[in-house]
Amino acid sequence: MPRIIDISMTIEEGMQVWKNYEAKKPSITNVQNHDQGKPHESLLTMNVHTGTHVDAPLHMIAGGATIETISLDRLVGPARVLDLTHVKGSITKEDLLPFAIQRGERLLFKTSSSLTEDFDLEFPFLREDGAKYLADIGVGIVATDALGIERAQPDYATHRTLMSNDIIIVEGLRLKHVDPGNYYLVIAPLKMTGIDAAPARAFLIAD
Repeated sequence: MPRIIDISMTIEEGMQVWKNYEAKKPSITNVQNHDQGKPHESLLTMNVHTGTHVDAPLHMIAGGATIETISLDRLVGPARVLDLTHVKGSITKEDLLPFAIQRGERLLFKTSSSLTEDFDLEFPFLREDGAKYLADIGVGIVATDALGIERAQPDYATHRTLMSNDIIIVEGLRLKHVDPGNYYLVIAPLKMTGIDAAPARAFLIAD
């Protein structure tokens, strides 16, 4: 039987969020319960960039495409997990060259971010030259275990480079328990419309 490997973050109030901002932490409130003689129901309030999520171009590009324009067939299919746990600071073109990346690949970056459940202000990010290299190849997806594909770059150069070349960005994966190599990827964002991102359940299928 195939093995299903969940690579999603758990949505909970104490979870890791961008820069540990309190305003970005999800809130889960009980709105009615059995003690009231009613069915148990909860209200979830959270930013759409919380946890594992898919970015839409609108997130960084004025007038950019919204989340419903990303078709499911692009989010499902063969993928490769790249071991970048040794990289400090930023992921550059030179770091990516040894992987002989091919056109259309769905790439998952396993970095040191997978090794902790705390937000690291110095998380490894994809530098602009690395993004340009991937854009020149024409990959399909760049997914990372950090809560952002980049940091500390003016004008969000990595986001803009990938998005303007029709490369899908997925952030907030959990890959600590995943070996590098080839898998079948499924990313299922919530069916939302007109906005800049959607939370997603993501998993790998292995033989």
